[in-house]
Amino acid sequence: MQAEQHYYTFGRYLKKTWGRKIRKLSLHGSFTCPNRDGTLGRGGCTFCNVSSFVDEQADGQRIAVQLEQRKQELTRKADAYLAYFQAYTSTYGEVEQLRRLYNAALAERDVIGLSVGTRPDCVPDEVLALLADYQQQGQEVWLELGLQTAHSDTLKRINRGHDFSAYADAVARAQKFGLKVCCHLIMGLPGEHQAHAEQSLQQVLSVGVDGLKLHPLHIVSGSTMAKAWQAGRQQIIGLEEYADIAARLIQLTPADVVFHRISAHARPPTLLAPDWCQDRWLAPRHILQRLEAQGGQGCLTNAPYLAAAETSA
Repeated sequence: MQAEQHYYTFGRYLKKTWGRKIRKLSLHGSFTCPNRDGTLGRGGCTFCNVSSFVDEQADGQRIAVQLEQRKQELTRKADAYLAYFQAYTSTYGEVEQLRRLYNAALAERDVIGLSVGTRPDCVPDEVLALLADYQQQGQEVWLELGLQTAHSDTLKRINRGHDFSAYADAVARAQKFGLKVCCHLIMGLPGEHQAHAEQSLQQVLSVGVDGLKLHPLHIVSGSTMAKAWQAGRQQIIGLEEYADIAARLIQLTPADVVFHRISAHARPPTLLAPDWCQDRWLAPRHILQRLEAQGGQGCLTNAPYLAAAETSA
């Protein structure tokens, strides 16, 4: 079952844009977060433990060393790479500090661009201008904004430290600089169900978006939410429920929006729950089964995704 037949994958986008196989390499830029260092709060978001998605041993390592290690870890090699500054808030620093880190990644001959993960309240115009300058030089550049949900009550409940208006403002300013924005959304946050996810998607689409990342909520060790789960106060999303919601969001998404990811996994022993998140491919398989049976990306909009038509575009 081919994902490209049912939704616009990031791999397909990169192949169409660059004409070759490109993979992302996750980097740790030794950033922190305003929700951890006391600027906005302490302890971070209640779901967060950065080691669930990045190697903490990379903290402090030179960018070139990290890139080489990530390449060696890949089971499938690529023709070129996208440097993904993933850990914590990767725009949270002085512009010259950011420039040195980003330049270090782009100095590698097989790195063709940047994907920068950050919070919507940590992208001043000076940072946007820096990223736009790389793009104007011909680099592939994506600004990845962790929204998680558009519901202000949920954002407050998970100690996110910003509201949807901060996200909408960041997107509007990024658009003025001509930058591509990828929005992160989490399914299964406390008190949220399918209707909340659909409402979040519609708000994200209403302000404009180029890419989406969908995640199931993970309960990971070291997070505030882990304590609530261990005490029986936090429910976890099931595989079937997640697949239902994710498939529905894909079907509601216009055909030109790129899905960078439709699920996520965490590595034991960091992952506490749900168990099915240990398998990288389990949720995508279940989502694809629904898309194959019910219709793919955009089938609930006026412009469904057609793999054959997109190939010839």
